[in-house]
Amino acid sequence: MAIALVDAIHYDFAKFGRPRQDIALRARLFDAQALSYLAQHPTATVVALAEGLQTSLWRLDAALPDGKFRWLTVDLPEIVEVRRRLLPASPRVSVCAQSALEYTWMDSVDPSDGVFITAEGLLMYLQPEQALGLIAQCAKRFPGGWMIFDLPPAWFARVSRRGLRTSRRYTGPPLPFSLSVAQAADLVNTVPVSARSTICGCRRDAASCSTPWCRSSIATAFSTRFDRA
Repeated sequence: MAIALVDAIHYDFAKFGRPRQDIALRARLFDAQALSYLAQHPTATVVALAEGLQTSLWRLDAALPDGKFRWLTVDLPEIVEVRRRLLPASPRVSVCAQSALEYTWMDSVDPSDGVFITAEGLLMYLQPEQALGLIAQCAKRFPGGWMIFDLPPAWFARVSRRGLRTSRRYTGPPLPFSLSVAQAADLVNTVPVSARSTICGCRRDAASCSTPWCRSSIATAFSTRFDRA
């Protein structure tokens, strides 16, 4: 479906520079974490924050042909409209056409069967207080739930603020928010989380890492379980 979607858009993707595999590998990693959660909570709700044109739902559906999980898309109204035009509808999908920072979307989630929240390629674009506030609010509203997000290391975030050119025609946006592995582990002191699992945090020797995403990426993914009261 992702290939058909790209063919249908007719966008000049070449302006971003040389093709890379890290986005596809990140999607694969997020899918694996979602499948792991759904294996234990088959009727859970998956919340996709700032989903864009991701096609995770259909990949998970293909992997779980008898899947009973529910799906909530949370994204800006203009992005939701593009999704409606380009992607097929599903009776298990609900939509909140709003910013992830407008926390009223949480009222649409039934947490009784479990909640798995994805923030794929989102938090690094937020201000630190916004990103940490979102994590804290999710922890407060969905005790026992899980959240997965990815962030760049501090050095890459600093470079991005000066303007990082990936081609002659494109300069990447600044990335205001980042966390080191140690800083993410310290969330337990500020946010009610009881377990932090760094999916990949080896930034110094990525070539020897067994995680494919790490070998072609400059970010770290974190999977976080929210503490129960």
